[in-house]
Amino acid sequence: MDVKNLALILPLALLAACGEEPAAEPVPEQVVSPEPANTPPAPDEALFKTVFAETCEGAEPVSVAMCKRAMGSDVVSCEFGLGDDEYMRNKAQLEVNEDSTGWNLADAAAICAEHGATLADS
Repeated sequence: MDVKNLALILPLALLAACGEEPAAEPVPEQVVSPEPANTPPAPDEALFKTVFAETCEGAEPVSVAMCKRAMGSDVVSCEFGLGDDEYMRNKAQLEVNEDSTGWNLADAAAICAEHGATLADS
C-alpha cells in the first residue's frame, strides 16, 4: 500500500467507525384529557316543539322550528312558526336548565304572553 491509498482510506475508516449516534428516546408527554362536560343534547325541531308546548299552555302548536347554538354556549337561538304558518316569524331562546340535563325557554313568561298563552306551572 502506498501513502496515497492510505491517505484516502484512513478518513473513510474514521467516518465508518463513528457511525450515527442513536436517536434520543422521546420523552412521553402526559396529556391531560378534559373531563366530559355534562351538557344536554343539541336541540332539534322536535325538542323545541316539546319544550314550547310544555311551557306555554294554550299556545298554537309549533309547526316548524330551527335552532342554532354557538360553540360552547349555554344559550340556543331558535326561530319558529306557529299553527299553519310555514314561515319562521317568531324568535325565542333556549337555555340549559339548572341540572344541565335539558332545555328551558329563556324569558318564558314574555314568550308565552306574546303568543296568548299562559306559563305552565313548573
